[in-house]
Amino acid sequence: MITLTGVVVRAPAGGPSGAAVLLDGIDLVLDQRRIALIGANGSGKSTLLRLLNGLVLPSEGAVVVDGHDTRTAASTVRRLVGFTFTDPLSQLVLPTPADDVELSLRSRVRNRAERRALALDWLARYGLAEVADHSVYDLSGGERQLAALVSVLAVEPSVLVCDEPTTLLDLRNRNTVANLLAELPHQVIVATHDLELAGRSERVLLVDGGRIVADGTPDDVIAHYRRLMA
Repeated sequence: MITLTGVVVRAPAGGPSGAAVLLDGIDLVLDQRRIALIGANGSGKSTLLRLLNGLVLPSEGAVVVDGHDTRTAASTVRRLVGFTFTDPLSQLVLPTPADDVELSLRSRVRNRAERRALALDWLARYGLAEVADHSVYDLSGGERQLAALVSVLAVEPSVLVCDEPTTLLDLRNRNTVANLLAELPHQVIVATHDLELAGRSERVLLVDGGRIVADGTPDDVIAHYRRLMA
């Protein structure tokens, strides 16, 4: 379970107004298996998402994951909460998918041959065996996104946090990724502009102007969002 209590996030800004407030007054208990964050660009979705594994720390308040505060137990939180970025090339830092998954496994599997075999097994589970040793730049957008997901899943987090996981994908690959996220046993929290993907969640949060302005069922919150954008 993830709790956010009295969270404010400020970013330094020039000029007389001082620090810009990115999020303000966030109090949440996130315990549903599937949660989506929706809202316009610049609303604060990505900042809120990055709070959940300590990529961003609150200026005020606290974020606690299974009893671990992101300020004081960052390494533990990052083992519990895996994070994927919108652009998988921001995450795939080594030449091939196999290399990247091996990197994820390095802290747990010391033997290189065992680590390699386990990396290949992880990739095969998600249909990437044939491209395990291909350059990440030769992969399709969908293959890159899957490879990035596998590199995070291999760490075996309990929560998977995804920042716009379908935004850069064509329809076929979007459906592949959406179905994968739906089938995972993990708690999955996504920020997305894909309202169909959001509609598959149990709970949807609408972020606007750095605040949660709606929180509830997909039908109700997506309808609220459509009215807000109109």
